Amino acid sequence: MMKRKIFSTGLFLSGILLLNSIPLQAQTHVVYGKLTAYNKYPLQNVEVVTKKSKAAVKTDSQGMFSIVCMDKDIVKIKTKAFKTVTRKVSPGGDSLNINLVFIDTKSNRELATGYGYINSQDLNYAVSHMEQENNEFCNYENIFELVRGRFPGVTVDRSQHSGAIYIRGSTTVNMSAEALYVVDGAVTNNIDWIHPCDVRSVDVIKDGMAAIYGTRGANGVVVIETQRGK
Repeated sequence: MMKRKIFSTGLFLSGILLLNSIPLQAQTHVVYGKLTAYNKYPLQNVEVVTKKSKAAVKTDSQGMFSIVCMDKDIVKIKTKAFKTVTRKVSPGGDSLNINLVFIDTKSNRELATGYGYINSQDLNYAVSHMEQENNEFCNYENIFELVRGRFPGVTVDRSQHSGAIYIRGSTTVNMSAEALYVVDGAVTNNIDWIHPCDVRSVDVIKDGMAAIYGTRGANGVVVIETQRGK
């Protein structure tokens, strides 16, 4: 009789443990994601970690990853050369698309390419190219505000009536001369008439790449393509 009672008690305890384990298992699920830079270039070999499940994975050559998360988990991407990003996983959420912001310095460029996060050709192009997506350029009041702070080594001067753009690293290191403006393939003296909403892309060109514009490109070139010129 005693053995039967002990056996029943054991089954009861086992059942409780089994029931308690089911919710714990149900809390975990796989989250799939993709890491990019400049909203375009996939980042590979970047470590992705989670706070609750303590999982860690690295992105593949397409910037893709899959990681086990718990409900309301926190996904964190902390890597050299890019700003740290944390994202909360929504209950039942199974996908994340994260765009990392590159901190542009010479050492960070070497780190980003040295660790294989992004190749040097894509990185060099990305830091000098800006393309409109989802009408985001419409958030800016004028073309100079659009360019300001978006390109390394580029300075905007609004003390003049029409405004001016200067590019460091060009022939005029002291920034005493304004950049050349090319809009839809044609050289123009100023760009203050261009509305940001009408801009499709902006490229900043300097050094040897500006040689195709002759001596006029010695101060660097700002190439703007509008929606009408595409």
